Amino acid sequence: MSKIQYQFKKENLAISEPTKHKAEQLRTEEMLINLGPQHPSMHGVLRLEVITDGEIIKEVVPHIGYLHRCFEKHAESMAYNQTIPYVDRMDYVAAMNSEHAYALGIEKMLGITQQIPKRVEYIRVLVAELNRIASHFVALGTYGLDIGAVTPFLWLMRDREHILRLLEWVSGARMLYNYIWIGGLYYDLPVGFEEKCQEFADYLQPKLTEFQQLLVENKIFVERTANIGVLPLAMAINYGVTGPMLRASGLKFDLRKVDAYSVYPELDFEIPVGQGQMGTLGDCWDRTYVRAMECAESLKIVKQCLLRLTTDLKRTREFDPQAAVPKKIRFKEQIDYYARAENPKGELGFFFRTIPNSDIPFRIKARACSFCNLSVLSALSKGVMLADLIAIVGSLDLVMGEVDR
Repeated sequence: MSKIQYQFKKENLAISEPTKHKAEQLRTEEMLINLGPQHPSMHGVLRLEVITDGEIIKEVVPHIGYLHRCFEKHAESMAYNQTIPYVDRMDYVAAMNSEHAYALGIEKMLGITQQIPKRVEYIRVLVAELNRIASHFVALGTYGLDIGAVTPFLWLMRDREHILRLLEWVSGARMLYNYIWIGGLYYDLPVGFEEKCQEFADYLQPKLTEFQQLLVENKIFVERTANIGVLPLAMAINYGVTGPMLRASGLKFDLRKVDAYSVYPELDFEIPVGQGQMGTLGDCWDRTYVRAMECAESLKIVKQCLLRLTTDLKRTREFDPQAAVPKKIRFKEQIDYYARAENPKGELGFFFRTIPNSDIPFRIKARACSFCNLSVLSALSKGVMLADLIAIVGSLDLVMGEVDR
C-alpha cells in the first residue's frame, strides 16, 4: 500500500466512525412532525403536533385555530331568535340538529314547551333525523376515504344528496337552514313532501344493507380498524366523550332516551352500542359500526314521523307553524340555565345567562360535541403506529365549526 493510499484510508476511517455513531443516534432520537391538515378548509383550524420515535407515536398535541365562526360572541350582541343562523354554522353538517337543541333550550327557559303543536314537534324530529343520517353519511364516507376506500364515499355522497335536496325543499337552503325557530318553524312542510320523503325512505332501506356489506363488514376495513384506537369506557367518561364514540365503548347513553325531549318518547327506536364484535370494545371499528346502525334507527324514526304526519297530524289550512313563536323574548330576572340535546356527534349543550328585561343574552356558551371528543385524541394515540393515527382521527368525526375557539 502506497503512502497516499494509506493516508486516504486513515482519513476515511476517521470520518466514517463519527458518521456511523450519529446514524445510531438518529435511530433513537424523537422527531417532531406537524401532521395535517389534509383538507383545504382545515388550514389554520386543526394541526397535530406529533412526537414520534421512528414509527411509534410518543405524544400528540392538537392545536386548534379559528374558523371565524364566533358564535358565542355573536350571541352577546343579538336577540335570542336572531342567533339561530349562527347556530347553523357550528356543526354545519348537521345544522337542523343544532337548531333543534338551541330552540328547545330557549323554550324550556320560557316554559312554552307544552304550547308547541304536535305537528311542529314531529316535523322537527323528522328533519333532524334526516340530517342525522346525512351527517353520519359524511362521517362514514370520508372515514373510508381516509383509509383508502373510495367507493363507499361515492355511494354515500350520492344518497346524502337526496337528503340535502329534501331539506332544501323544506327550508330553501342547502346546508344552513334557519328552519327551526323558537316556538315553531319557519314554514310548514311543502305540499307533496311527505310522499317524496316516504319514497326516499323506501329507497334507502336496502342501500343501508348494501353499505354494511361494502364497508363495515369488509375484510380489509375490519383488519384496518379493529383493535385500533381502543377507547375504554372509563376513559371516555373521564374525558367527557359523548355520542357514538361513548356508545361504541359500551354505554347505552342517548339523550333522546335519557332526557326524553320533544316527541322521542312516543317513537320506537333502539340505541346501538359497541360490542367488540371484530376486535376490542371501543375500537375504531365499533365507532364505525355504531354510526352505521344509527342510520338505520334514524330511518325508522323518519318512517314513524311520516306515518303520524300523514294520518292524525295531517296538514290543514288552519295550521300555523308560527302560532307559538314569541314576539319578544325577555326575562324579568337573571337566569342561569343549561339545556342539551343529542346531536349526531354527541351532546350539544347551551348555557344561557340572561340580562333582566333585555332580549339580548349576557352569555351563551356552547358545549360542542367535536371540541370535547377531540380532547381524548392524545390519550388514544400514545404508543400507536403513525399510520394508525389517521384511522383514529377519522373515527372521531370532527367538524371544525364546533372546535375553533
